[in-house]
Amino acid sequence: MGQQDLLFPWLNVAQNISVGSRLRYESSDNHKVKTLLKKVQLLDSGDKYPFTLSGGMRQRVAIARTLYEDKPIVLMDEPFSALDAVTRSNMQELAANLLADKTVLLITHDPLEAARLCNIILVLKNQPATLLEPILMNDTSPKERSNYDLVNIETELMHILKAC
Repeated sequence: MGQQDLLFPWLNVAQNISVGSRLRYESSDNHKVKTLLKKVQLLDSGDKYPFTLSGGMRQRVAIARTLYEDKPIVLMDEPFSALDAVTRSNMQELAANLLADKTVLLITHDPLEAARLCNIILVLKNQPATLLEPILMNDTSPKERSNYDLVNIETELMHILKAC
């Protein structure tokens, strides 16, 4: 899942979710699509086209498409960077809950996002990239924004990043 949702404008929401099957010349699992639409709170939007959706709705379709593939490892490259603060927070929580049983590699430049969503934080330094000591988180994800430790972790990450 990338920075942009990369939805196909000529496909409706349901078709965008199951596009992987289509590209593999397999039939779409309509029951799975409906289940995912319900999980991402878009059950009534399956027949809509991407141009009719808000940014948050489009990202939810992208999450559903990611989940449709049902892979044990998920790469998310700054998936929430283009969203406003409220939508970003909601999408972070939704993604964390829906992907809880997966291994997720989240690439982000946002220390608060890393602190809120990750169990292990890896910081890359310089070029060529070298890996700093992993930061192990004790809490489960997603952490509530009101969590006092979240501010401390974000501050610590900012110090580490500034030193890089």
